[in-house]
Amino acid sequence: MSIIFTENEKVFTLHTKASTYQMKVDQYGFLLHLYYGRRTEGCMDYLLHYADRGFSGNPYEAGKDRTYSLDVLPQELPSSGTGDYRSPAVIVKNRDGSYGCDLRYQTHRIIAGKYSLPGLPAVYADEEEAETLEVDLEDPVTKVRVTLYYGILPELDIITRSLRVTNRGEGKIYLEKIQSACLDWVWGDYDLITFYGRHAMERSLQRTPIAHGAQVIGSRRGTSSHQYNPMMIVADREAGEDTGSCWAMSFVYSGNFKGEAEKDQFQQVRVQLGLSDELFSYPLEEGEVFYAPEAVLTYSGQGLSRLSQNLHRCFRTHVCRGKYRDGVRPVLLNSWEAAYFDFTGEEIYQFAKEASKLGIEMLVLDDGWFGKRDDDFSGLGDWQVNEEKLGETLGHLIGRINGLGMKFGIWFEPEGINEDSELYRLHPDWVLAVPGRKPVRARYQLVLDFSRKDVVDYMFQEICKVLDQGNIEYIKWDMNRSLSDCFSRATKDQGRVMHDYVLGLYDLLERLVQRYPNLLLEGCSGGGGRFDAGMLYYSPQIWCSDNSDAIDRVKIQYGTSFGYPISAVGSHVSAVPNHQTGRVTPFKTRGIVAMAGTFGYEMDPRKLSEEEKQEMAEQIKTYHKYGDLIQNGLYFRLTDPFVREVGAWEFLSEDASQVLVSAVMLEIHGNMTVNYIRLKGLPQGCMYQDQESKQIYASDALMETGILLPVELGEYQSYQMHFVKVS
Repeated sequence: MSIIFTENEKVFTLHTKASTYQMKVDQYGFLLHLYYGRRTEGCMDYLLHYADRGFSGNPYEAGKDRTYSLDVLPQELPSSGTGDYRSPAVIVKNRDGSYGCDLRYQTHRIIAGKYSLPGLPAVYADEEEAETLEVDLEDPVTKVRVTLYYGILPELDIITRSLRVTNRGEGKIYLEKIQSACLDWVWGDYDLITFYGRHAMERSLQRTPIAHGAQVIGSRRGTSSHQYNPMMIVADREAGEDTGSCWAMSFVYSGNFKGEAEKDQFQQVRVQLGLSDELFSYPLEEGEVFYAPEAVLTYSGQGLSRLSQNLHRCFRTHVCRGKYRDGVRPVLLNSWEAAYFDFTGEEIYQFAKEASKLGIEMLVLDDGWFGKRDDDFSGLGDWQVNEEKLGETLGHLIGRINGLGMKFGIWFEPEGINEDSELYRLHPDWVLAVPGRKPVRARYQLVLDFSRKDVVDYMFQEICKVLDQGNIEYIKWDMNRSLSDCFSRATKDQGRVMHDYVLGLYDLLERLVQRYPNLLLEGCSGGGGRFDAGMLYYSPQIWCSDNSDAIDRVKIQYGTSFGYPISAVGSHVSAVPNHQTGRVTPFKTRGIVAMAGTFGYEMDPRKLSEEEKQEMAEQIKTYHKYGDLIQNGLYFRLTDPFVREVGAWEFLSEDASQVLVSAVMLEIHGNMTVNYIRLKGLPQGCMYQDQESKQIYASDALMETGILLPVELGEYQSYQMHFVKVS
């Protein structure tokens, strides 16, 4: 049993393989958080401290006992209006206009298997793999009921959290804030690790001490954003890649979010993750129910590498779905950087013809194939094939490419719309826009109102019409702007629009993956602007960044690896000079960096030299050789590319029989220093052979001192070493 309830003490204990999570219903019915950390036994309520704290309020039932205050007690779901002045997880505006929600324990249920969330992505598991704890809390006055969900996947060291709010009272209420997970520590000095960035430079690591006051990350852009990723790590000050305690919280959601870390007046730490409370005021009529998106929690007592590996396994095998969940993805060529808007069907066929000779398995037709779409200014929203531009039907083009033995994929941006489009002229009321105001444009486009079912239904029909024209096996789903003017003509309650928009997006994606179960869907939002666990439920891979420069990608993919599996990282070899940075890097280096992901190409293969074509063909063979190891192996960060002059990473098979090490020199100097790369995770007392040099190394030496990288002249040299265990 991974869930234990001790009746006498009213204590819930949740066990995973290496961690324990514990909470208690106290004498007043409040659900207090006791412990989350290294697996242990016994009751941890001795950690609670009671004292008269002055300006900390006391619940009425406590009578003259001034030592009891929720202002200083760790809680599972802190709410406003209870005397806790720290940041609450729940704020409710009641039907009489008052704010407050006094939630007390009612009952609980322990259920085999993992709960699911209607209309929302969530971790899934069989009955043998997981257990669910449901805890009902209720406000005795307003009858607002909150059901807390805990999903325990013991073998993965994963605990998930979500909640359901039910308005069981009379009259309408508003949810003003909903955080899906809250962790309270009664003491400790911790760091907060977050991942900031911008378009074309996403997920840079930032590690700062959790100090007095509040540290907040989030998105108010309608997507999870390039600027902050919806994942946070709390770590002991001394925790590193291989040692120390650390905790991760990842939000399974693709819209606005808020993450908070706060150290209070008594050195206690509270960390929360959930929906953003800006532009959010969600109405619940009598009897209505609201489900909060899920948060995934994991703990590691062995440093950040193990923490990341826990998340990798969970997302790869219990969030991603479909035909391509476990299989190595086809190597693809995308037409965007090869042709942009300027192409014909014959030219696309010639791309495919040359690519097929080199071993590329899929041709993806990017933007420009529909409507009047020869630039950014027009056509978006008109998802009818421009046969005049192609010079043939889409079905005919697909058939010709399939005839080469290649798969065919296509680009969509269903959420965007140009004013210069037939759809806008027919339905100007379908966009998010504030009546009487000029809208905010981005990339010369507006956004369709996906909070409306009629808009989502229309878009589903239009996409299906395209997909049914031929054997389309892949979609790149793009979204190239942030949301603004978040006003829907379909509702009076504008505080629900941003969340309902995401629900509409999920509804459309779910319908597509159900109708086309063999479709490979790749998420994209200007690259990594919607790189989150929510999208992975529908698209097992996400375009990591619009920046395909190999040297920048070493850093972008480094930050991404803390929370997401390598199998999810869309990464391609692009032409040089790179279209985003102008940098020139060796073809070999671009290939090695792109192999830390799904692997593909962004270039016109006809423009390559014979030497480059030969190198491309060899890269594709290499990727197929190591594809399963890359996708399903244990991933280790061997260096920090923000600190070291070399970026290095490792893939280790689960049985430790083989290791693939990749390294890229990020800097070159006169009289260059020597770099050694220490391997990780190898069993002690074993021997490994380098498959190229045939030299044999002791595993302990590889981990203690490392492997020597050659010192070579020239910028951005790279190395790939494959070791096999021989004894």
